[in-house]
Amino acid sequence: MFFSVSKVAWMFLQPSSLLLILLIAGAALLFTRYQRLGRGFVVTGTVLFLVLGLLPVCNLLQLPLDERFARADISRGVDGIIVLGGGEEPAIAKVRGVHALNDAGERLTEGVALARRFPQAKIVFTSGSVDEPDHIGADAGEKVLKDLGLESDRLVLEPQSRNTWENAVYTKALVDPEPGERWLLVTSAAHMPRAMGCFRKVGFAVKPWPVDYRTTGRQDLHYNFDAAPDGLKRLDGAVREWVGLVVYWLTGRSSALFPGPEGA
Repeated sequence: MFFSVSKVAWMFLQPSSLLLILLIAGAALLFTRYQRLGRGFVVTGTVLFLVLGLLPVCNLLQLPLDERFARADISRGVDGIIVLGGGEEPAIAKVRGVHALNDAGERLTEGVALARRFPQAKIVFTSGSVDEPDHIGADAGEKVLKDLGLESDRLVLEPQSRNTWENAVYTKALVDPEPGERWLLVTSAAHMPRAMGCFRKVGFAVKPWPVDYRTTGRQDLHYNFDAAPDGLKRLDGAVREWVGLVVYWLTGRSSALFPGPEGA
């Protein structure tokens, strides 16, 4: 129930939704005696839509997340690779019987690439279900990973987790890492700070391997978007990650407010 409530709340509180609510409220007020207030809402909403959607405002929030963690040094090899779910679409995969990936699908493809690079390493894919108990992320991910050539005896599935915190809790309990083992954590670059904070909190010393970058570097602070929905979509994602960092820290699920590289 908590996860459904949080999902619905975010649906209304994300920046693009707040802009839509502002515009709808303004349009409704135009037909009342509060027309002046309504015009103000409409003008403000329109200006914010253009500014936040077309100008690179979202990259001011996205860039620190993308660049917080560099990829770990893997020259000494790794014992295991943990791939966080989120790049798969379990409902589509189950109903259609096909591979179904979204714009975070690099989590899975990079997991396979690393598995080939380190043929002795175990591969853990952790992804459960948030809303639909029959649509398990681990099931969708398993099909993709195996069809791309990953051997069944190397693949460990964790199908219970519903969020990043549970990814860390259940994965640690599942693999029971030995002292001195080197485990890589594969997830989206913007999501890496929160994920690392969770794994550190549960005492699982993983090494970061970020994928799914949304920015190329500081030069993106000077490039405008061709379509406002593209900028707003990135803004929604970045704000969601920053909100998640704050919430996880306040609820004791992360080792720090903004987890960073070791020694930072």
